[in-house]
Amino acid sequence: MLTLVEKILFVVATLVSLYFTYRGVMKIVAHIFSGQGKINWSLITKRIGELILKVGFFQPVFRFRLWPSILHALIGWGFLSFLLINLADLIYAYTNFRLLDYHLGWFGNSYRFLADIANVAIIVGILAMAFRRFVLRPATLSTRETTLLHPKARFGILRDSAIVAMFIFVHNSMRFLGESFHLALPVAWSNQIPGDFIYAFPDPWQPFTSSFASLFTHSSPILLEIGEHIAFWLSIGAVVAFLPYFPYSKHIHLFFAPLNFALKPERKSIGELSYINLDDQSIEQFGAAKMKDLGWEQIMDSYACIMCFRCQEVCPAYNTGKLLSPAALEINKRYHFNNGGTTDIAMTELISEEAIWACTSCGACVDICPVGNEPMRDILDIRRNLSMMESAFPKQLESAFKGMERNQNPWNVSQADRMKWAEGMSVPTVEQNAEPEILWWVGCAPATDARAQKTAQAFAKILNAAGVNYAVLGKNESCTGDSARRAGREDIFFGLASQNVEILNDVAPKRIVTTCPHCLHTIKNEYPAFGGNYQVIHHTQLINELVGAGKISLEVSSEQFSVTFHDPCYLGRHNKEINAPRDTLHATGALTIEMPRNSAKSFCCGAGGAQMWKEEEAGSGRVNEARFAEAKSTGADTVAVGCPFCLTMMTDASKADGGNIQVKDVAEIVAERLK
Repeated sequence: MLTLVEKILFVVATLVSLYFTYRGVMKIVAHIFSGQGKINWSLITKRIGELILKVGFFQPVFRFRLWPSILHALIGWGFLSFLLINLADLIYAYTNFRLLDYHLGWFGNSYRFLADIANVAIIVGILAMAFRRFVLRPATLSTRETTLLHPKARFGILRDSAIVAMFIFVHNSMRFLGESFHLALPVAWSNQIPGDFIYAFPDPWQPFTSSFASLFTHSSPILLEIGEHIAFWLSIGAVVAFLPYFPYSKHIHLFFAPLNFALKPERKSIGELSYINLDDQSIEQFGAAKMKDLGWEQIMDSYACIMCFRCQEVCPAYNTGKLLSPAALEINKRYHFNNGGTTDIAMTELISEEAIWACTSCGACVDICPVGNEPMRDILDIRRNLSMMESAFPKQLESAFKGMERNQNPWNVSQADRMKWAEGMSVPTVEQNAEPEILWWVGCAPATDARAQKTAQAFAKILNAAGVNYAVLGKNESCTGDSARRAGREDIFFGLASQNVEILNDVAPKRIVTTCPHCLHTIKNEYPAFGGNYQVIHHTQLINELVGAGKISLEVSSEQFSVTFHDPCYLGRHNKEINAPRDTLHATGALTIEMPRNSAKSFCCGAGGAQMWKEEEAGSGRVNEARFAEAKSTGADTVAVGCPFCLTMMTDASKADGGNIQVKDVAEIVAERLK
């Protein structure tokens, strides 16, 4: 199709484009490899099935914003099919050979049909997405003025979106137009013969293109040939022109999202933090003071980010008017690089200290990200640096730190009082029952906090009623160190974890049950790095087992009572246990009513990430009150929880609201209905 001159010009333009694209790509590679850690390339083969599901079917995208996700899928699936289409167009332009024409039989016919649908889908999808961004302009596609955002980002995101949308529209609309001209040409030439009028449907396997081509069947064949040439240059030329900009655009997520899914270090949970051996005296830097202190995958996150602001939309801190926006952190990293910056930049230039301490470590940003980014991990690494290297942490945390250091619990209650909650009850310790089937890790809150002690007492009542062979550590049980670690105090966590693992390994429990999701998460997912590998379950899981096995019988009242279950972040989102507490509540005869945000998409209570021990940062409201309002909107009589932190936060919010709605742990609800 192309003349010799055109072929030469196209090759030259492509080589120039690829040279500048290569330079942009090598800058990205240098930035990523300046991060900490090594890439485990073998993970690609291990995750190939998961990769196909996530990349081929856009499964992470469909978890949120259904209609925009559908539009995105139309564009994405269309682009996947266009890889072969564009190759076929290039072959045709240089050889006049139509790779996908009739000589390929059913495959060629099927692919032309797919290409026709994909072409229209992409055009419709990108026009709708552009209308949404530039005309409707929902607030969810931007951030508040108070958010720390790179000075070039607010306009830059809109400009980038416009460039990407224009590229996609031009490339695909011109391809559609060029193919229409090509299909119209034979009919147009035949119409030049007097008395031999032909009107035909050019290609039944390209219904949309053929219908459009019918508009040009009476046009001048010469003009159609010129139009086909121009359309090719605009369509494929758009790709050549866009390539050097590609490494600097959000469109680069096409490569880095799959790499994120394929190469992220293996983790037992989205909240599992990297191990730091504090016995290693050679370590000079704790946490992330500068961007180069982040892991290579955390730097790569900035290039995978599509700037969709989904993480911001689910962030409890941002939702209650705090300065934190996980999206802004990733965007700031990218714009810093795009404007000539290096990884030597201090992290607090990319996110304010106030925003850093507003994070509840709920994991919602990590869970919802459609490209696998982990902004929460950046924040917790920055906290490590602030707490360990600079002693720059909220002063309210000092009391909890001292409590964990001196008395092995953040409430600063003496270890001698660790078993006071069980006075008058039959709760065996490991000294009394050396080989229990279940080791119950009570946790600091149920052992020392007056309100949470009722949960422990209720659970003990259930275990005893079921005849479970169990024991507790008693005065030998210490804080797991979760709050210390989420606040950046790895030294405190290291000491507690090492001590607890040594004790647990001596006991060698068959199974551990915890009454706190934070204890569950830490013992199950983070103690293995210290040599502690255990089977750990949550108390709602064990209760559900006991009910299912007929070990306990429940009085099902004829009077219906309604319950809404608040999923603890560290149970539902971090450890993927959704059903056990709900099944248990159903067994009590409760009418369970779901909140709009539930299960893995549950909204945080506001206590995680060491927030329990400090005042919330200023905002438009409090996280726990926002969550309680959602619970209240269900009309349920009771808010059921499965975490002592959630119990405290929801109880406080209920009291502030007048105290008309009860807040109870699942164990309390079950214990009240034991036969």
